Amino acid sequence: MTTTLDRTAPRDLATELPARLSLTPKTTLAGRLDGAWWPRSRDLEAELPALAAALEEPWGRVTRVTVNPARWPVVPHTVPMDGRVLHVGWFTEQDPDKLILLSYTVGRWDLLVIPPETEPAAAARLMAAAAIPGSVLAAGVLIANEAAIGRGIRDAQRQEAGWESEGGACMSPFGEPLGRSALPLPGKGWR
Repeated sequence: MTTTLDRTAPRDLATELPARLSLTPKTTLAGRLDGAWWPRSRDLEAELPALAAALEEPWGRVTRVTVNPARWPVVPHTVPMDGRVLHVGWFTEQDPDKLILLSYTVGRWDLLVIPPETEPAAAARLMAAAAIPGSVLAAGVLIANEAAIGRGIRDAQRQEAGWESEGGACMSPFGEPLGRSALPLPGKGWR
């Protein structure tokens, strides 16, 4: 299997843009996820510095990250950032839609990873769902639910387009559009 990275955007662009994050508010309710991250690419070396920098203030210094290699074409062992090194590990047993962040002093955080190619509306729904305090939904379940919601939205849009293409006509039981002459008029026995 051959995998290539999308290099259409310069690598420096990912470090200049802020990380797209949604974090669970601090509460006593513990959930399965601590929020969501929506990277701009599948290049961990380009994406992780911005994520770690964004989390340093609310969570402390991130020292290690683990991922499932199923969603990342290249998993570097280390990622240089601001004069230090972020260690990256991978586990095939880990949920492929989750990123685990570790700190020596503060602890562990689990983030839903929203695929970079996700539409903005779907990403917004996923970010909101992952940040619900006390949620028991796993990362893979949230992604699967969003896929079902997306199919429902596309089906509804397809049905509406079909309705509009036929002029919004009523259909006969035989699947043919009924003309206006086939409908009863209000003054002729229709109540």
